[in-house]
Amino acid sequence: MSSLTYGLVTPVRDERVNLERLAGCVCGQTVAPAEWLLVDNGSTDGTVELSQALAHAHPWIRVLQSEATRSAEPGLPIVRAFTTGLAALREEPDVVVKLDADVSFSEDHFERLLEAFDREPRLGIAGGVCFELEAGEWRPTHVTGAHVRGAVRAYRRACLDDVSPLEAGLGWDTIDELKAARAGWHTEVVEGVRFDHHRPLGARDGKRWSRALRQGRAARYMGYRLWYLGARAVFRARKDPAAFAMIWGYVTSAYRREPVLADETIREELRRGQRLSELPIRVLEALGRRRTAAYASRRSSNST
Repeated sequence: MSSLTYGLVTPVRDERVNLERLAGCVCGQTVAPAEWLLVDNGSTDGTVELSQALAHAHPWIRVLQSEATRSAEPGLPIVRAFTTGLAALREEPDVVVKLDADVSFSEDHFERLLEAFDREPRLGIAGGVCFELEAGEWRPTHVTGAHVRGAVRAYRRACLDDVSPLEAGLGWDTIDELKAARAGWHTEVVEGVRFDHHRPLGARDGKRWSRALRQGRAARYMGYRLWYLGARAVFRARKDPAAFAMIWGYVTSAYRREPVLADETIREELRRGQRLSELPIRVLEALGRRRTAAYASRRSSNST
């Protein structure tokens, strides 16, 4: 068993039902966290009361209040709440996990993630395979590269220091991975480690078309190649035609000359993975036919 320690930070807003399920998972872990901080962001449904009851029952759980923010920019309230929790950690855990309330997982989930960090000293960001309910069946969601889903996102503390401060808004969980790569860390989706996501990605971010428009704006901000975003939109439109709005969001952002990420080296790091020569790999990953762990290993070897 790994000797590494970990701490959890969970931003919550109106998550009473989800938090009750999550608490059962966390409290049943084979390796308990050093701390679990529940950071409330203006709940009105009894989430705060449940959080306080959990803290009363378990001395390693604490409840904090973040600035109540219902921003039009998805990701901003989450990052603010997570940052509030980070600043309040009493311990200095080896691994810090940004943990959403709308997930569940097995009792050895964090034991196995810690083992992954133990195996690879340069592993900076890791997470499990995300499953979502589709047509009545739990199915794995596929990512490109070694992208770690933000719902259960574990950072080696040294890596987190290197990528901080986190970008406040859409794209934060891509930009931090790019910063990590620049600093010599790599990311990995740990095969065989699963979590279930009980709320579809982006379900709280408003109407589908509006959400896709914001994603297009975020893509331009990060430095996406336009042709790559177009290919991504076409791929996603197979299930949701609203995905085409990403292209419009990108183009209108360029027309309005909205600001882009100031760090040009980060934008170039993103665009390297979007070269035409990489397209076959990205397609296989998006279809779930290429192991992300294998990609992470290859990327690590290339960086050494």
